[in-house]
Amino acid sequence: MKLMFASDIHGSLPATERVLERFAQSGARWLIILGDVLNHGPRNALPEGYAPGEVAERLNSVAERIVAVRGNCDSEVDQMLLRFPMTAPWQQVLSERYRLFLTHGHLYSPDNLPPLAAGRWRCPGIWPYSYTGRGKTRRNLPL
Repeated sequence: MKLMFASDIHGSLPATERVLERFAQSGARWLIILGDVLNHGPRNALPEGYAPGEVAERLNSVAERIVAVRGNCDSEVDQMLLRFPMTAPWQQVLSERYRLFLTHGHLYSPDNLPPLAAGRWRCPGIWPYSYTGRGKTRRNLPL
């Protein structure tokens, strides 16, 4: 299954348009958004083309293909505009071969693991996260 990852859109309509264009071209089944969807946060400058309402409309057009987690700039109010859940601090995608752990990175990281179930799903993990300002992926974690 092909996945596409995006993060830190921060309400930028031009960034959203680029993400959705690449998503359409990629052939990916799912768009995984690793937080900071609509809000820029009080300590950050407004991003280019800041239009959170329009960003919500554009993302809602593919809502059934989005899996998202909350970033440090996201809030409950943002969820009111979106037709896909995005308030969980982390999510997992499980298969027989791997565990994909999704997080923004501000609460959990490969060095600060959340309480995860072991047992059957104790297998090589893939951990995409973004809070550091650059997207990162760690693989083969003992999840």
